[in-house]
Amino acid sequence: MSDEIPPKGILKSEALRQYILETSAYPREHELLKELRKVTEEKFGNLIEMVIPVDEGIFLSMLLKIINAKNTLELGVFTGYSLLTTALALPEDGRITAIDIDKEAYEVGLEFMKKAGVDHKINFIYCDGLEVLDKLVKDKNQEFDFIFADADKPNYVNFLERFLKLVKVGGIIAFDNTLWFSFVVEEEDNVPEFMRESRAALIEFNKKLALDPRVEISQISVGDGLTLCRRLV
Repeated sequence: MSDEIPPKGILKSEALRQYILETSAYPREHELLKELRKVTEEKFGNLIEMVIPVDEGIFLSMLLKIINAKNTLELGVFTGYSLLTTALALPEDGRITAIDIDKEAYEVGLEFMKKAGVDHKINFIYCDGLEVLDKLVKDKNQEFDFIFADADKPNYVNFLERFLKLVKVGGIIAFDNTLWFSFVVEEEDNVPEFMRESRAALIEFNKKLALDPRVEISQISVGDGLTLCRRLV
């Protein structure tokens, strides 16, 4: 099987996907987000599939405004499409702690964040995710309104334990890719080999979340699955 990342999305009708994008998403997409999407594809090719879809970005932007988020955490940045989306949605005094091990990709997006005048909201930490999360938990001086995770899928279960100590009660944790290109319902033999470990991890993670009394959850059928967790205790 090819090592190319499949197109993101769980809609089986390409015509319906295009209708959603062209009718509701593209007209509302910020111009700098459009430019960042284009530059990401030019520089990274098929890895553009690591970027959240436009309709998911618009959903996240509205969600951030609905919950009046001011202090957020993002784990997994790549070129920063979701990060720029968040920065544009937060108020002027909003703050984002962004963590990734790929500084080069982040710097591609940083140019657009500066153009948008929102780079002052962002504290980028170039480091392994679990290492930073453990430091934040230990410091006990951060409480986040919203956390977005789009990183190492086999570690989602470990991220969850840290996130629940960092997000406020009533705050939202959003885990991206929880339906994993629809592969969670495919036989393993039909899944590209390089995507099988994450598929298995996400299947177990979804089961765990469904039974976790510490959170209220909703799995949204946008992109290739976005699970929202509201901390209860």
